[in-house]
Amino acid sequence: MRQVMGLVSKLGPKRDFGQYEVLESAGVVSPRAIVPAGSVNMPKYAESGVVPPSLEPTVNSKANIEQLRLAGRTVKKMLDHASTLVQVGTTTDEIDAKMHAFMLQHDVYPSPLNYMGFPKSICTSVNNVSCHGIPDSRPLANGDIVNVDITVFTRAGFHGDSSRTFKVGNVDSKGRELVQVAHDAMMVGIEACGPGLPVNVIGEAIE
Repeated sequence: MRQVMGLVSKLGPKRDFGQYEVLESAGVVSPRAIVPAGSVNMPKYAESGVVPPSLEPTVNSKANIEQLRLAGRTVKKMLDHASTLVQVGTTTDEIDAKMHAFMLQHDVYPSPLNYMGFPKSICTSVNNVSCHGIPDSRPLANGDIVNVDITVFTRAGFHGDSSRTFKVGNVDSKGRELVQVAHDAMMVGIEACGPGLPVNVIGEAIE
């Protein structure tokens, strides 16, 4: 799939959010990457793009929890590698291609790929893009911030999902503050988790 859209952007102060390039439309999205048959374990939607409904909550066994921890550690490794790729002048499409290859090398399937038709192996949300941005041909600019969202599907059949926001070049004070406060809020939410607690304690702690 090749989608060509014009990139229209502005540069200027955005009230209390500092200065950054506002993305109003996407760059060129390159064709979907290929996963060779039999190279990794693939989720059910990998070929069709159709996600089976999940009607019942899952209560994981201790063995499953260990597999989930392994998937989480694998995602951290992916994000650590992604951190070396984010730099001024690099396109998010290039980052996606390198991460796609890196995931296959580590025996995991890139979970976003063809999930309900999603065309890429990772999500890259630049500046004002809130979430699940599609990697494209726009080069990262000095002062950008970009969230890289990575999910992997392991040989054992478990998804690991995480994201990290990176600063590109010299980010202004408001951008740096946004990244730091969001990180700190996430850590507060994690610390609030515990057995027997209602899920809403996480949101309350973050708020």
